[in-house]
Amino acid sequence: MHQVVSPGEFQVAPRATPNRLARAWYLLTKTARSPTPYLMAFGILLWVFVYWLLCEGLKLPRFVKIPGPITVLSEWLSPNPQQGISIFTPEYYEHIYVSCRRIFIAFCIATSIGVPLGLVMGWSRTFRDYTFPILETLRPIPILAWVPLAILMFSGYETPVIFLATLASLYVTALNTMLGVQSIDEVYFRAAGCLGSSRWDVFRHVVVPGALPFIFTGLQISIGVAWFSLVAAEMVSGDFGLGYLILSSYMNSVTVPMVIAMLTLGFVGWFTSAMVRFVGNRLMQWHARALALQGR
Repeated sequence: MHQVVSPGEFQVAPRATPNRLARAWYLLTKTARSPTPYLMAFGILLWVFVYWLLCEGLKLPRFVKIPGPITVLSEWLSPNPQQGISIFTPEYYEHIYVSCRRIFIAFCIATSIGVPLGLVMGWSRTFRDYTFPILETLRPIPILAWVPLAILMFSGYETPVIFLATLASLYVTALNTMLGVQSIDEVYFRAAGCLGSSRWDVFRHVVVPGALPFIFTGLQISIGVAWFSLVAAEMVSGDFGLGYLILSSYMNSVTVPMVIAMLTLGFVGWFTSAMVRFVGNRLMQWHARALALQGR
């Protein structure tokens, strides 16, 4: 008995995988031919060399108490670390998991509130006149200044930390989204009005797509702001997390786990920013094609 296959399935299925593989191979070879990966590798090696030179090579007085890269790497990769933290200890991954979970929750809350808030602020002048002064008044207040209020408002260790990371991320997301709406050329609004579009249609098809580049730029900045706000909050109110590990290592005079936590924070923060950038590039392929047509 033969299976009936529709013409659309017969045509699309065999072509999908080769096209994707060919595109992936093209992007890989294009990246390999460009100087970017080699310059990145050279920059990292140069940084490691300067770090080694200051701490272990020249042993300058200001850096004598800071563990060098060889000491940090040997402890980081040791099955039996002398100062308690390495890639073989479960506690190390628990700190990473707790911080990543908090960042994920805070980033989702900030995005779900900040993006709609910024869209409406950019779209409605009346709403912006009410809300923008409030944001501009609260935004300069340092996150550490919110710590006592967060501890008083929320119980436990988890909620105050998430609140502080959300608060810092919210301002960046909302303001970048508002700037994205304001950057849209007025010609598009007039064209939509001439075609008889309703306000809701203009909002969906002009405002939201036009603000997307600014939104994802804001989200990349937002997740970085959330990370350093989270670490500051974990140092004050926390039982696990990379920020708590940095503070507890300093208080116990064990410097190697402190540097390991800092480097881990850098790698994890870079990876999360790259994920946001990847999602933004996938959702804004039309924008990349428009820039290519302009020769940018």
